[in-house]
Amino acid sequence: MRVAPALLACTIALAGCSDMTPTQQRALSGTAIGTAGGAVVGAIAGNAGLGAVIGAGAGLAGGLIFDQVKRNEQASYQQGYAAGRRSSGTAN
Repeated sequence: MRVAPALLACTIALAGCSDMTPTQQRALSGTAIGTAGGAVVGAIAGNAGLGAVIGAGAGLAGGLIFDQVKRNEQASYQQGYAAGRRSSGTAN
């Protein structure tokens, strides 16, 4: 039965991600998704390894760009929230 070792490997891999920052999680997930997608496209094109490498790079870049957008979004929200609290006279 090969299900148990695969399940154990997935559990260990997920447990290793528990102490990661959101930036690290987004970079890792982008890389993993890019690698998988690149391998599929590469396999169709005839070179799965090269496709996986290209996909990993593109996924990493995408994950980091997404992280930057989310951090900017959060900073903008916090600035707007602080401005709203100041204008209503209920500052901390």
